[in-house]
Amino acid sequence: MERKYLYVDYLTCIGCETCQTVCDFIHNGNPYIRIYVTENKQYVPINCKHCDDAPCIKVCPTHAIYRDEDGAVRIAENKCIGCLACLQVCPYGVPFYSLKVKAITKCDMCAERREEGLEPACAEMCPAEAIQYGPLEMVLELVNERRAKNIPEHQRELTEEELRKSISSGYKVF
Repeated sequence: MERKYLYVDYLTCIGCETCQTVCDFIHNGNPYIRIYVTENKQYVPINCKHCDDAPCIKVCPTHAIYRDEDGAVRIAENKCIGCLACLQVCPYGVPFYSLKVKAITKCDMCAERREEGLEPACAEMCPAEAIQYGPLEMVLELVNERRAKNIPEHQRELTEEELRKSISSGYKVF
């Protein structure tokens, strides 16, 4: 099966906390995505990135952390001994020890929903479509399309028609 990615576009996020709320609901009070607000009022959803070369998988002494067929990094809670090694190596500080399950826990890209053919809830419910889920090619295409829209007018390549207009109107094109 083709690996799928969960992508969060920070520039598109409106900070509504829908992703956090739906994740909290689905995971019984343990949201695996949290919205942080920076000093300059930038909304930053923090979640597991399901890293290509996930350090948490490498460091887990019991092999409780593994990658599933869709590419999600998951934890077999029954194998977790709570050594906290994964917390030490995660560059995003995502895994946490759950007193409810007495094991490390984190985002599993809504494994139960994916088994039913559904997307992760955060991606499906995001009103700004800041969270996307799918094959790498689809996600990259969307990211490139969005980034192209955000390139300032003076920094993008002009079309032939725009170039003619700018030259005929006396603007200098460098």
